[in-house]
Amino acid sequence: MSRKSIFVLTSAIMSTALLAGCGGAQNASREQIRVVGSSTVFPFAKAVADSLTKSGTGFKSPIVETNGTGAGMKLFCAGVGASTPDIANASRRIKKSEFEDCAKNGVDKVAEIQVGLDGIAFAEAKGGFGLKLTQEDVYKALAANPYGKPNTTKTWKDVNPAYPAEPILVYGPPSSSGTRDALKELILVKGCDANAEMKALKDSDKEKHEAICSEVRSDGAYVDSGENDNLIVQKLEANPKAIGIFGFSYLEENADKLDGLTMNGVTPTYAAISDFSYPGARPLYIYVKLAHLDAIKGLKEYVAEWAKHWSKGGLLSKQGMVVAPDDVLAGSAKTASTFAPLDPSTLK
Repeated sequence: MSRKSIFVLTSAIMSTALLAGCGGAQNASREQIRVVGSSTVFPFAKAVADSLTKSGTGFKSPIVETNGTGAGMKLFCAGVGASTPDIANASRRIKKSEFEDCAKNGVDKVAEIQVGLDGIAFAEAKGGFGLKLTQEDVYKALAANPYGKPNTTKTWKDVNPAYPAEPILVYGPPSSSGTRDALKELILVKGCDANAEMKALKDSDKEKHEAICSEVRSDGAYVDSGENDNLIVQKLEANPKAIGIFGFSYLEENADKLDGLTMNGVTPTYAAISDFSYPGARPLYIYVKLAHLDAIKGLKEYVAEWAKHWSKGGLLSKQGMVVAPDDVLAGSAKTASTFAPLDPSTLK
């Protein structure tokens, strides 16, 4: 099934209430699993949900919503019980601050399962400029205040004399997206830190460094395009002078319409993401609320369904997911069966 056909948001909000008493999620009841979070992970989570439904187990099809990693984490961490999600999809690791919010609301036991890899890809329509991007060039083009001064670049030539004098127009993810976080951490900050003064600022004034190095401009050169990455694909088709930013799987599925742009000389390909030679490579996760394991029918089975399909040649690989290294998958499979809780001391 193509990504376009499965990218139909199921946005039903579950309204079942907790039963009386102080049993928390143990007294919760819901007929369907509810999954929220990353638009990048969405098509894979939906494919796993469809597989579970077709497996003959009798479980109702899980509700899979796409609202971004950050927004998904807020919903996931809001508490325990049938009115809250069971799983959060994430295109980055959960933040320490997010886990602390979870714990404050009683979500103190969470399983972290890395399900595969993806890359934050820069792409253009066939016949575009073919820019040979670097992290530093992207930083100069998209940062709100590159090196501490307002961004005055208007064209790509302003960024790099080797580039064409065409207006900078980049369609990308919103602030709630894990892809936006990856853009900041893997591309913008790295490009910023290519400057020795900025790199030194990280030690002397961390907050100032973060503001200068990771804030994205808001003057129209960068266009927040929401959580529907297919919309970015459509905009690129309509405007070959624009650049789009989204997960690699969307680039791979639309290879007949789009070209991936190199980053530091490396083309976003399956192999380059798999060995992390591509600068934008990143892991993908699902987070499982352990308090819901025995309360929500099919939750354990849904997680087990992920493990059935994340190997090479499996369903998720065919959907465009980059398979994680064998040792990572072995650890993920163990967590998917034992549901060992995440150690929050490892978070940043």
